[in-house]
Amino acid sequence: MSLELTTAYLSLEEFENILNDSEELVLSKELVERINACRNYLDQKVTQSEQLIYGVNTGFGSLCDTAVSKQDLEQLQRNLVCSHACGMGEEVPQPIVRRMLLLKILGLSKGASGVQLATVERLLFFYNNHIYPVVYQQGSLGASGDLAPLAHLCLPLLGEGEVYIDNQKISSTELNKRFNLKPIVLQSKEGLALLNGTQFMSAYATYALDFAYRLFDGFNQVAALSMEAYDARTEPFLANVNEIRNQVGQIRVAAWFRAQLKGSEIMAQAKAHVQDPYSFRCIPQVHGATLDTLDHANQIITRELNAVTDNPTVFPDDDQVVSAGNFHGQPLALILDFLAIAMAEMGSISERRTYKLISGTRGLHAFLVQNPGLNSGLMISHYTCASIVSQNKQLCTPASVDTIDSSNGQEDHVSMGANAATKLYRVLDNCQKILAIELMHAAQGLEFRRPLKAAVWSENLFEAYRVLVPSLETDRVLATDLAISVAFIQEYIQHD
Repeated sequence: MSLELTTAYLSLEEFENILNDSEELVLSKELVERINACRNYLDQKVTQSEQLIYGVNTGFGSLCDTAVSKQDLEQLQRNLVCSHACGMGEEVPQPIVRRMLLLKILGLSKGASGVQLATVERLLFFYNNHIYPVVYQQGSLGASGDLAPLAHLCLPLLGEGEVYIDNQKISSTELNKRFNLKPIVLQSKEGLALLNGTQFMSAYATYALDFAYRLFDGFNQVAALSMEAYDARTEPFLANVNEIRNQVGQIRVAAWFRAQLKGSEIMAQAKAHVQDPYSFRCIPQVHGATLDTLDHANQIITRELNAVTDNPTVFPDDDQVVSAGNFHGQPLALILDFLAIAMAEMGSISERRTYKLISGTRGLHAFLVQNPGLNSGLMISHYTCASIVSQNKQLCTPASVDTIDSSNGQEDHVSMGANAATKLYRVLDNCQKILAIELMHAAQGLEFRRPLKAAVWSENLFEAYRVLVPSLETDRVLATDLAISVAFIQEYIQHD
């Protein structure tokens, strides 16, 4: 069985489904025809015209006016890929590299890049056989495409660089021997088509948005459990008060919490307090604003995964090869920074709920432990949470407001979207830890509300968690509990 790539516009959900499908990925007949037609047109253009075309028969960057002879065009493209493989830092995780491969395949298959069919098919071979080139996180300015990361992604096409297969790192030479492959000989423009593009940023963006939506759901569910533990009021979630604000995310979050907390004995009991702190009372407003941000990001990222982002762009029907700037990462850079801020705020308000639960109010024992004083309880797990939240704030300094002049002034405004992408990746990982800590505190707080019952959904979450992490009766090493809590969250938000 095989899964066919077509010209259809993909939603983020459809993109994720392709990634998770175990079937072999193939190109539709129409995509093959588009790729071949564009390549044939470009070959004729180069053969029949002496016109300088950027990156096809010229140098690159500030060398754009330097002509290259026709007999050197293949060497020009190979030189480009090798010279641009200047990545440093940590390796890009293999799941992100898998996304890079798929995004590069999608972009090149539109028939506007001028690549050979053999080049796209080799990328498909890597993808289908779970062969992941070694790519490094540092090196892209997010403007002339993700040059260094994409150079490393494409080195194995030339028999250079390294790859992972079955989690084993091997040279591309060994890979070619193992599969009886010959290196691709790049034709005119192909190296540029491979390196120009936003696939590094886009890979992180698609991963981050999918992860952020799942984390968002997790934050809502754990916040509902915290409300039960804190004996919070439900009036701030009423339909009328939220609908007159006219913010879509806020209205949706409030409605979700009304459903989630329905039937709770704790929520139904009379309250001694008139108001809750903002971290409980303003959940619709804060969580809702993040939901609106996620939905906005969804639009931008979905457009990008369906885009052609290399340069120059080839239009056979118009007899044009256009040198422009579709590789500039500004749309992604801004939204990646925005996502980091929005998700860091979810962690920030979560930490405040965690703190309120250990504060010794609302009938809860100080630090959520019997006999506080002799026992420190959950005092220092909050410290850990505060430390992580603070790091997120530091990571949320926008990358997209920075730019550094490069390539002798030819590339004089860059997006820094690649740095925004890797920062967002760390913010989301931190948010998962923050969420796990709130869950540990909320579950412990619920113990003090017995024999009253929480809502059904909250009880189900509590019981599933208690299978792995028992109630805290006396002090114990909490690092183990925290690690288990993170693993629980990973599994819970993945399959909930």
